[in-house]
Amino acid sequence: MERSSGGRQYRRLNRGDDRQANAALHRIVQTRLRVDPRTQDSYERRSKEGKTRCEIVRGLQRYAAREVFHLSDLCSRNRRYRGSRET
Repeated sequence: MERSSGGRQYRRLNRGDDRQANAALHRIVQTRLRVDPRTQDSYERRSKEGKTRCEIVRGLQRYAAREVFHLSDLCSRNRRYRGSRET
């Protein structure tokens, strides 16, 4: 969803989704910002590009969501494979 404010263009995430999932992604990103050196480097690099903290966190949440989705997809495929093999 596109929106703009003055001279800036933003992309807004869909706000109609699962609140618990959004809260979990927020916790993941906040923990990574505190602990993970790769995430800290990414934050520094993007802040030097002129992005605001909100924009950076939003991007990190999208990245974390892709990772979580990929992992859950692998787990569900693995369960389906093991379940069909056992019978």
